Amino acid sequence: MAKAAKPHFFCTACGNEAARWFGRCPSCGAWNTASEAPAVAPAASGAGAKGGRAQARERTSRARWAPASAAAGPRPLAAVEVSGLGRLGTGMRELDRVLGGGLATGSLLLVGGDPGIGKSTLLLQMAIALARPAGATGPARRVLYVAGEESEEQVRMRATRLGAIPEALLILCETDLEAVLEAAAQVKPEVMVVDSIQTIARSDLEGSPGTVTQMRECGLALLHYAKATRTSVLLVGHVTKDGTVAGPRVLEHMVDAVLYLEGERYQHYRVLRAAKNRFGATHELGVFEMTDRGLAEVANPSAAFLSGPADGSTARPVAPGAAVVASLEGSRPLLVEVQALVSTSFYGTPQRVTSGFDGRRLAVLLAVLERRVGLRLGRHDVFVSVTGGLTLEEPGTDLGVALAVASSFKSRPLLERTLAVGEVSLSGELRRVPRLDLRLREAAHLGFVRAGVPRVQREEGAGTGIEVVPLSSLREAFETLLRARVEAEPEPALGARPEGAPARPPGAGTAPSRSR
Repeated sequence: MAKAAKPHFFCTACGNEAARWFGRCPSCGAWNTASEAPAVAPAASGAGAKGGRAQARERTSRARWAPASAAAGPRPLAAVEVSGLGRLGTGMRELDRVLGGGLATGSLLLVGGDPGIGKSTLLLQMAIALARPAGATGPARRVLYVAGEESEEQVRMRATRLGAIPEALLILCETDLEAVLEAAAQVKPEVMVVDSIQTIARSDLEGSPGTVTQMRECGLALLHYAKATRTSVLLVGHVTKDGTVAGPRVLEHMVDAVLYLEGERYQHYRVLRAAKNRFGATHELGVFEMTDRGLAEVANPSAAFLSGPADGSTARPVAPGAAVVASLEGSRPLLVEVQALVSTSFYGTPQRVTSGFDGRRLAVLLAVLERRVGLRLGRHDVFVSVTGGLTLEEPGTDLGVALAVASSFKSRPLLERTLAVGEVSLSGELRRVPRLDLRLREAAHLGFVRAGVPRVQREEGAGTGIEVVPLSSLREAFETLLRARVEAEPEPALGARPEGAPARPPGAGTAPSRSR
């Protein structure tokens, strides 16, 4: 008598499987991520029967990309030939910068981003540039664009908006993995784009497209195809509400590079980051501008993220609450303006609102400001925004953010053409930052004349063409760059006459007395 099929559960966050339901995943610790997988009847016992694990091992052995010489056993690593590996220039300098010099042949890449941010536009624009017969990318290359979310007509309309469509660009609207691999075996493309991995499924597996099992097996099959045929495969991935790629984390582990396209949907600028890259530097950054003809490269990102006067220069009077920071994104120095607003709170709990900056890091800086400098911010709302929709994660921007908050609180602007670089410790001291000379040269190129830096790095700023102001602590930075000692000031009473305003005439603004 055949045994009844037993259900099992898996975690939608990490793919961990269990025999019973769980509230918290024992592998990744996520709550309420248990999902019941379809029950599969066990295979009948016998010599000719194969269980699920045996079938999985057979599929893996058939799809491996190891060369024939691997059957002879291990061999010296120095004897491995790497002449067949190279890079393909995409024709987009910002994209090549993030990739480390172009697409590595035989690589598998994952591109994620919020809905409507421009992932499909970026990859379709890259596919058109690669398939063109001439230009910066060299000869024409055959590119296969697999669309699982759009029809051929929709992709054609988007491609027409991006420019002339080359003959070497092929389109396939398919969601079955076997059909995709069969078509790829026929046309033999050099680059293949799959939009998106959540819509691709294997017909021999249970579950709908986008489930943990489907994404893991489809990603593994595409990885085998990329390595065996030396084809560069790019996958578009959906993201969750917290900004990470949806699906199992094993998908991010198996790919060669993970790229994130960031930016505000109502802003023109888009930032492409490399969270993982086996063929280049991680955390590299590329800046694009969304136009009616696709994504245009930004030649000078620092000047784009700095607000200036109508003549386009970056030197302008600094308003209270504004500060310029120099962030190092990969190997690129980037100057960004940070704006802060401090106002009296009318709620029981003051608000701490950030845009483009970590809210927990802001809470630490506010605690240091109150404890080490004496700014009483406990009853004030604090708003911090990074211009251009950029997200700052580097600790070297701490000093600039703290200066912006203090400047708004004291209503005193910073010195003109001055930027601040440094990490703020819990004791209020300024710590060193990497590649200070690179940041200062970028600032001097944009017209800045001085920079507040940690005192331990004052010698690194020599020869950069900018005046270095060595600072030991956060308090010293306020005393030097704000031209006055920063102390808490009482807020003016409601209805009080502002300083410099003319006195009110006698009897003005008073209600007439009523006679009985």
